[in-house]
Amino acid sequence: MPAAVSELQAVAQLDVARLRQDFPILERWVDGHPLVYLDNAATTQKPWSVIEAERHYYAHYNANIHRGVHRLSQEATEAYEGARDKVRAFIQAPAREEIVFTRGTTESINLVANSYGNGLRAGDEILVSEMEHHSNIVPWQLLCQRIGAVLRVAPIDEAGQLDLEQFEKLLNPRTRLLAITHMSNALGTINPVKQLVAMAHRVGAVVLVDGAQAVAHLPVDVNDLGCDFYAFSGHKLYGPTGTGVLYGRAALLDAMPPWQGGGDMIRQVSFAGSSWNDLPYKFEAGTPNIAGGIALGVAIDYLQAADRPAIAAHEADLLDYATGQAQRCDGLRLIGTAGDKGAILSFTLAGIHPHDIGTILDAQGVAVRTGHHCAMPVMERYRVPATVRASFALYNTRSEVDALFGGLRKVREMFA
Repeated sequence: MPAAVSELQAVAQLDVARLRQDFPILERWVDGHPLVYLDNAATTQKPWSVIEAERHYYAHYNANIHRGVHRLSQEATEAYEGARDKVRAFIQAPAREEIVFTRGTTESINLVANSYGNGLRAGDEILVSEMEHHSNIVPWQLLCQRIGAVLRVAPIDEAGQLDLEQFEKLLNPRTRLLAITHMSNALGTINPVKQLVAMAHRVGAVVLVDGAQAVAHLPVDVNDLGCDFYAFSGHKLYGPTGTGVLYGRAALLDAMPPWQGGGDMIRQVSFAGSSWNDLPYKFEAGTPNIAGGIALGVAIDYLQAADRPAIAAHEADLLDYATGQAQRCDGLRLIGTAGDKGAILSFTLAGIHPHDIGTILDAQGVAVRTGHHCAMPVMERYRVPATVRASFALYNTRSEVDALFGGLRKVREMFA
């Protein structure tokens, strides 16, 4: 494990037992076993406060926002816009106008591809990395098909780290946009985003950072990173599904055309033509997920109150502990061993398909992800059809890591 782990362990210890009481689903049993939920990279579980925030909205002030003069609409608008302010502070964005609510990371990236991207020209280059998930590949492929741009791919090494020498060679004056993950969902690799942004800016490229995996585990300061866009989802942040955020520099957002038309994104409409609303509403057509947006703000409150340095130390300890057990497990191959890595353990077991492993673990109450993790190029890079992925969150424990490896021993016994 990286040296940073010992430094993190010096911070206050997380009271995991108390925090687990905040998540009602963790009391579930599956097939006679207590639930061990290790699929947090796919989606995290929700604390009572988030669940209650959605219920409270529908029970007490359900109304559309930005439209009504009545009390309920005003209360809903105030709560929804309050959540926007929480997001702005959470990622240190300079202005609330730079926070666009979306349905998730995927929609945030598609927004940029279909608005900013349409300003690119044939022959322009878009650079991604070999570790991206499909949501940060396919929108750019579609853009390239529409306008004749060229998609370039920066390779990774065997450990799953970006090859910085090759990355730098791919940057050139034709590079108009870099789209890069902050933390890989399939490998756990944490990219040196600040350094990459600086390198891309030197050739005049705009940078979009896919923060889907990072935002729940790392402090994010978009000002410090220097990125032009930062995208993430609410549901990986202990918030509701169907919620997400696109941060964009105001000057860029202001110059970009809207990508969806409808209510709330307009200032004036006539059959002769229409004009657009101010930021960020220009990009928020139609009635949004109001309850979800409000609850996303509550999720951020929860995470901030839980002491983020202590969470980081706890998750690093879990990864360290799990990696140690993995290294002693016969036939286990770790996929992704970067020096700077988030709490994701991706692996294969010799001679046993990951789907079989996942099914047997599920019968023991252990929920892991198996498959390509929406990152088929990563699987191709390692020449595996799929992996088993255990991903940890603030509520996981060492005893749950033990349950995972106890389950793997049973898997091996069944296939012996």
